[in-house]
Amino acid sequence: MLIDELEIILKAGKGGSGKISFRKKPEHGPDGGNGGDGGSVYINVTKDIAFLERLLGKDLLNAKDGQDGGSNRRHGSQGKDLVITLPIGTSIIDKKNKKTIELNNLKQSFIICYGGKGGRGNFEFRSSTNQTPRYRENGKPGETKNLLLILRLIADFGLMGLPNSGKSSLLNELTAAHVKTADYPFTTLEPNLGAMDGKILADIPGLISGASQGKGLGIKFLKHIEKVHLLLHCISCESENMVNDYQIVVNELKKFNPQLIKKKEVILLTKSDLVSDKTLKKQTEALKKLKKKILPVSIYNWEQIEKLRSVLLAS
Repeated sequence: MLIDELEIILKAGKGGSGKISFRKKPEHGPDGGNGGDGGSVYINVTKDIAFLERLLGKDLLNAKDGQDGGSNRRHGSQGKDLVITLPIGTSIIDKKNKKTIELNNLKQSFIICYGGKGGRGNFEFRSSTNQTPRYRENGKPGETKNLLLILRLIADFGLMGLPNSGKSSLLNELTAAHVKTADYPFTTLEPNLGAMDGKILADIPGLISGASQGKGLGIKFLKHIEKVHLLLHCISCESENMVNDYQIVVNELKKFNPQLIKKKEVILLTKSDLVSDKTLKKQTEALKKLKKKILPVSIYNWEQIEKLRSVLLAS
C-alpha cells in the first residue's frame, strides 16, 4: 500500500556541555574542554515514491547528541547528523507554524533541524582577573519539529474517471506497468505509475459522487491530481449518460480544489471496441459542448492507442 501521508517528530542532537577541570601541578589553571555540537537533521530527496513507508512506526527520529568536553582541553566530538530521505512531491508542513516546504527537485538537500551548540568549558572563561573560573556552559538543545508529510505525485499525465472506466487497462497498455484489472469498482486501491518514453503516467483510483466528502475512496487520492500536468478524463463508452459521468468527476475536483478544473484536460472515450461507429460518433457529438479534446480509445485498437501516445508525447 502506498503511504502518502505521515506525521513525524524530528529532533536534532543536544550540544555537549563544557567541562570544569583544572590542571594539577606543576602547571595550575583551568583546562576544561568545550562540548561538541549536536547533530543536525538533513532532508534529501528521492524519486522513489514508496520511501515514506520506511518511516512507518518511527514517530520520533533524532540525531545524536554532542559529547561533553573533557579535561586537558579535550573537546567533545560532534553528534552524528541524521539524514531523512523523502519522495519528490512531498510537502513538509510544520504543525506549529504551518510553514510548508515543497520537495520538487531531486537535488534538494537542506537542514530541517539544527543541532544544539556545544557549551564552553572553563578554559574559555579564564582571564587576568579570574584565573580559576569554576563555571562552564551547558550544551544547547537541538531543534525539534513536529511535521506532517503529504506526498502528491508528480506525474506528466493523470488518468482519472469513475470506477470501471478503463484507466488501469490503459496504463498497462501505454506503459510497462502491470496493474491489476477487473470488472468491478475500485480495483485500483492506490495510485499506480508507469513510464512511457520518459513521461510518467499516474492511474488515480476511481472517483464517485461525494468523494470530496469521503465517500468511496474519499479524498485520499484527490491530492495526487494537484501536481499532474495533463488530466486524462476516462469515460467508458458503456456509459448511459457521458455528460453526467463527466460532470460527477469534475464537481468532485472543484469541491476539493477549484484550481484542478483549470488544468489542461483530454477526454478519453474508453472501451470504444464495445460500441458501433455510429454510437461512438453520437457520443462524441454529445461531449463536444464541453469544448475539450476528445479521443476514442480501446486497448484492442492499435491505431487509437498510437494516436493517444502521439498526443501525449506532443503535449
